[in-house]
This record gives sequence, C-alpha cells and structure tokens, in this order.
Amino acid sequence: MPETASLRIGLDIGGTHSDGVLCCGTQVLAAVKTPTRHEDLLSSIRALLQALLTGQEESRVHCINLSTTLTTNALVTGRIAPVGVLVSAGPGIAPEEYRIGPQFHTVRGSINHVGEETAGLDAEELNAALAACQEAGLCHYAVAGKFSPRNPAHEEAMAAAIASAVPEARVFCGHRLSGSLNFGRRINTCFFNAGVCDLVQNFAQALRASLADFGLAEAEVNILKADGGTMPLVRALVEPVQSILSGPAASIMGVLAALGPADDAVLLDIGGTTTDIALLAGGQPLLEGEGIALAGRPTLVRALKTRSIALGGDTRLFLNAEGLLRCGPERRGPCLAAGGPEPTLMDACNVLGLSRYGNLAASQAGLDKLAAQAGTEPEKLAQEALSLAGQILRTALATLLAEVNAKPLYTIHEMLEDRPLAPQEVIVLGGPASVLQGLVQEWTGLATRCPPLPAVCNALGAALSRSTGELALHADSSRCLLLAASQGVQRRIGRDFGLKEALATAKGLLVEDMAASGVQVTEEEIQITQADAFNMVTGAYLVGKNIRVTAQVKPAVLGRALIPEGLASLAVE
Repeated sequence: MPETASLRIGLDIGGTHSDGVLCCGTQVLAAVKTPTRHEDLLSSIRALLQALLTGQEESRVHCINLSTTLTTNALVTGRIAPVGVLVSAGPGIAPEEYRIGPQFHTVRGSINHVGEETAGLDAEELNAALAACQEAGLCHYAVAGKFSPRNPAHEEAMAAAIASAVPEARVFCGHRLSGSLNFGRRINTCFFNAGVCDLVQNFAQALRASLADFGLAEAEVNILKADGGTMPLVRALVEPVQSILSGPAASIMGVLAALGPADDAVLLDIGGTTTDIALLAGGQPLLEGEGIALAGRPTLVRALKTRSIALGGDTRLFLNAEGLLRCGPERRGPCLAAGGPEPTLMDACNVLGLSRYGNLAASQAGLDKLAAQAGTEPEKLAQEALSLAGQILRTALATLLAEVNAKPLYTIHEMLEDRPLAPQEVIVLGGPASVLQGLVQEWTGLATRCPPLPAVCNALGAALSRSTGELALHADSSRCLLLAASQGVQRRIGRDFGLKEALATAKGLLVEDMAASGVQVTEEEIQITQADAFNMVTGAYLVGKNIRVTAQVKPAVLGRALIPEGLASLAVE
C-alpha cells in the first residue's frame, strides 16, 4: 500500500474492555485491547491511541470513529441532567399520559394533522411553566408539539420563550430530532437528548484536547449511532441521544465487515459483563420498528435490534442461601485468574481445560473452595456453572426469536418479509469468543464460527461504518408549502408540485444536510423508504396533494475488511 495512504481508526469503549483498530482503507494494520477505566474514559482512549500510532505518522490519520458507552451508562445509572419538559398537544390527546420527569408542563395550543394552527399557544400557561422551571433552577429543556413535524411553529415559540427567559438554557425541539409523527416517542426522545447533552459536550471537548496531544487535531471525528452508521462529532453535540447503544451496533457492523453477508444467523457478542444478541435476516441486521426504548420509555431513536443479557466471562459464580450454585447476573470484577475477587465463568473454563487464561492456579483454588462449600467436586461445579450459562442464553435467544417472528422482518434495507427467521448458524465474537465457541454450539445446537479478530470486532465495525442520515419531507400543494422539519427547511411550492418533484427535493436536501456536517454523499447513495401522495378533496373539488417522502443513507460498511493472517490484538494496560 502507498506510504502516504490515509489511515482511519476505530475505537470501541466497552463495559469491561476498550478496543481499537488501525486501518488503511479496509486493510487492518493493528489491533489493541485495554481495560476500560470508567472513571476516566479518556485514559482508555489515550492508551489505545498510543499503541495504535506507534511507528505511524499521525498526519496520515484522517478519520477516527468512536463507539462509546458514555450516554448508555448515564441513562442506566440515572446520571442525566434535570430537564424541563414543555408540551403542546391540542384536542384528542391527554399529554399527562406522557409525563416524564418532575418538571412536565402542558401549554394549551393546537396544530392539526395537516399543519394548520387551530389554537394559539396560551401565553399565561407558557409563562407559568417557565416560572416553575426557573424556580427549580433548570438549564436543560425539551419542547414537543403533537404535529410539530408538519408545523414546528409552537415548538419554536416555546423554545424562543425559554431562550429569552433563561439565556444560558440548552433547549431541544422534538421536530429537529425526528420527522416521524409519534407524540409520546418524540417527547421521550427530546427529554433524553436534553438530559445527556452536557455530558457529551464535556466529553467532546476533552476528546478534542486529547487528540490534539497526539497530533490528530485535524482528523475527522465521528460517533457511532445505534443504527450502525456514524455521525460527525459536531452533530453528536445536538443529537447525543443517537449514540445510545452504539456498542451493540458496532459489533454487528464489525461482523458485516469481517465476514460479509450471511444467511439467517445469530450474533453473540460475549464480553466480560454482558452478552449482546443480534439477528441477521438474509445477511442483513434487523432494525427496531419505530425506535428503541430507553429507561422503559419508547423513543424515535433508530437502532439495530439487539438484546443484552447479564452473562459474560466475568459473570460471578456463587452459592445462594439454599446452597445452590448461581451464575450471575452481576459482575464484581474480573475473574480470579486476572486478579479478581470471586470465581467467574472464565475461571470455570480454566478448571475444565477449555481455556488457559491468566493465573490458572487462582482459578483452581477459587473453584476448589466454592465446590467444598457446595459439597461437590470442582470440575462438577464448573460444569454445572456452564450448564446454567447455557440455559440463560437459550432462554434469552428463544424469547428474542419469538418476538421477532411475531411480526414481519424489518432490516436496514427496509426488507419486509412475512416469513419466520430461522437461524442456521451462530457467529460468536468478543474477548471470550474463541473459548466459548464450542460451548455455544453445544448450548444452541447450531453451527458456530468466529470472525477474524473476534476480540476487537466492535472496533473494526466502528472503523469501517459509514455515515448515515435521514430526512422526512412533507409537502402540501393545497397550501403551497414544503417542510423538512428536522433539517429546519420550510419553503413555498407551486400547486402543481408532485411526487416526482418531492423525491428529487428530498434527495437534494439530504445531500445538503449531510454536507453541512462535513459528510459528502451522492444522490445515488440515497434510498427512498417512503413515497406517498394523497389527493386532498374539499367538497367535490381536488384542491391539492398531501405528499410524504422519507429518504435515507443506510447503514453500511465501507467494504470487506482485509485482515492479515496471524494478526493478533495487542493487550495494553
């Protein structure tokens, strides 16, 4: 390869380990792995960069793609900023049914389904809501209107009032996060987005400073999204909620890059703390239909369909009050073989000779002690532990398959098929993948295989994922109005504006929108996933058309990864 060819880096900050790969095009040059330091994620990133860039010219690095647990952990632990929520709905809906957070305020006003204002915002209620939020000392706000993607006027008015009353406020409008019509999901999406915005902004500033220390100040930086695509760091500052669950998405994209298309298959990303389960239908990842649920609340965040279970190499083994062996669900540290405090599944694998990881004597001593307490032999106890793990995995997989097969399959290529998903194989990745591959085959009864570099497949997926984007366009020729609310576009159109013009406009606007964030795409790379035109009739007369178009740049990898035979991931502390 040319010495001056540009380089790209993929980083995945996981729950137990952080991984990195260095690529030239799709050629993998180096792979590294280090323990994740949750109290200082940047130190994990610096350790990866230090190892990856050894012997390399930093100026050749043009792109860094990052998958991080930052926003996910914030939601799981409840470490999000308090948010003031202001909503306007109108007749036919009870906003209180969507209450989220202690400062939730309804402001009377109404916009109908075609985007016409039928009742103005109640200024008195708006002022009262603002006064309550100010008294609570809030600086983060989410505003949502029932039909804001058809007319954002009420959201924009509430946002302007907040900005006037609280100049330092961070205000997020629902219509800028999604063009989909689902009031409850839009409220939740906006709430979570406001709650994690400062966390992501502070991290981004520190990340930029760290990259500058490595001579990477000019490199393009992207964050992996839950749908398997990336977005520029500048966009992540205004849509941080999109980075939720980027880790599972990275593993799926890594498998696509490492192995290429497959048939119906199960993907298992086995980490130290959890196992992420995903499914392929005809070689394509499944998407959540409308959006994922966060903290039990449905949102409009597009995401690949995954399930996470509390099962990993470091899952704790212990006896309950009745003296029965239990496997997890918690992790209390690494395995005994790695200096941890209690026996884990990896220690059981060591005792049974399935692995030779770390301090084998420590694994044996821990299982000896636990077996003595249980009144059995250590090998028998270890085998029972693995049987329990297999039962946990089989149950979770059966539940996910039943859920998926209860409805049409919906993949990243919008393929809707009324057929059952019937996995033919299991693809195993993650740190313990090579150790557990045979066990997984025994547990599931399906053929199994590991991709090359299974321990850093997430980082590979991050490195080779391309940027994605979406645009929802609504045109009403009877009102001579075109709107792409999430992009802030509103313009006049003629009464003869039709579906053909709408399709061309949607593609052009999406190209412009992504270019504004530094991402260059062509119209040929854009797929249309919705194209509907309905006649609008008043009395006996056709007065115009109601047109709806959705355009997307779909998740995909840049190409098949070229991984040198024998390349191994370097472990760094």
